[in-house]
Amino acid sequence: MQHAEQKRARARMGRLGRKNTLIAYSFLAPNFLGFAIFTLVPVICAIALSLFEWNGGDISKLKFVGLENYATIFNTKKVAEKGIEYFFNRVDLGIALKNTAFYTLITVPLTILCALALAMLLNKIKGAVAYRTIFFFPYVASMVAICVCWSFMLMKDGPVNQLIMGLGIPFNKSWTADSGMAIWSIILVSVWRNMGYYMVIYLAALQGVPRELLEAATVDGAGKWKQFLHVTLPQLKPTTFFVSIMMIISCFKIYDVVAIMTDGGPGRATKMLVTYIYDEAFVKVRYGQASAISMVLLVIVLLITILQFRSEKSFSND
Repeated sequence: MQHAEQKRARARMGRLGRKNTLIAYSFLAPNFLGFAIFTLVPVICAIALSLFEWNGGDISKLKFVGLENYATIFNTKKVAEKGIEYFFNRVDLGIALKNTAFYTLITVPLTILCALALAMLLNKIKGAVAYRTIFFFPYVASMVAICVCWSFMLMKDGPVNQLIMGLGIPFNKSWTADSGMAIWSIILVSVWRNMGYYMVIYLAALQGVPRELLEAATVDGAGKWKQFLHVTLPQLKPTTFFVSIMMIISCFKIYDVVAIMTDGGPGRATKMLVTYIYDEAFVKVRYGQASAISMVLLVIVLLITILQFRSEKSFSND
């Protein structure tokens, strides 16, 4: 009798477990379907398309070319003859990689510094809520409006140049039309727009810094600067790590600011990986090569993600 009761109890638990599992899957299904339809399937199609030559139109005109698209975008023959410098100075993919890497290396630390400085400044001052709203607003504002306004401000006779010349520095170039300054205009707008968002993340992290540590440092005679260096900054390491990884991935996928302000120019001065993909796909209508470039971007982002997980593991072990 007791054995039968136990058997029925196990059966009820089994049915309850299956029911809970189905409920859990029902909650996950919409997100999974969205991911599958809008991310997974396009990625698989892009991987397959990178092995074909296709100029749009009739899908029956797909021509399998294997790795030829990759050889074309890397220009392997000329690079083998003239060396790696030719790749980064003459090949479109090399120039896009170089520009994207430069943009990332400058934008990430500048944004982190500005966001952290704002967070420290607005952590405990009067009217902090109003100031936080003001600095956060650019992140939710229309990107088109932001870029149009900054393009006007960075014109040859715009307010920014007027301010620079007012300081006694002779400077009368249009930022977006000059090959040396165009990428700096992209960096300036990106830092200005994003620092408010990451400021909010740092503000949340600052609330988690233990007051006991700061009080102990004060008792030991540490000033504000030493408290920041030896107490606050180490406590913000996980946040800084998260922010840097998210920003690196975001910078490698930069498109909107470049497309609106410079369109990859002048020349190829601001050609980025994503603008290069767009040009190959929708301007030159070479979907196979565009897919091959997108696979290069996918590998870069994937490597950064792997680095993120490994670094997170080392942080947790420490």
